[in-house]
Amino acid sequence: MACGILCELGDLRRFNNIKHLAGYIGLAPSMYQSGNSQRTMGMTPRANRLLRSYFVEASWQAIRADPVMQAYYRKHQGKNVKSIIVKVARKLLSRTLAVIKTEVPYTIGVIE
Repeated sequence: MACGILCELGDLRRFNNIKHLAGYIGLAPSMYQSGNSQRTMGMTPRANRLLRSYFVEASWQAIRADPVMQAYYRKHQGKNVKSIIVKVARKLLSRTLAVIKTEVPYTIGVIE
């Protein structure tokens, strides 16, 4: 799965921040604006669906292996499970971006 993520994304340094990367993958909420009304709709349909599914599956494994991710998942329990796992996937995506940009290996159980 990691090989598929790296092959699909290429160089992660081309994304300025997590918002741009999350929008590319599809883990950002879509917005509807018309006049004065503005609504948040859920995940954006314009995205790389393969990468989004990779990160959702990886987040299920992350909440099993990483106590910090498991605590983040449990903190949001009681809501829709699918929306919680998307939040965990976005957190995992931000950690992936940080690992690539800083070149510091990912450590399980570390918050920062």
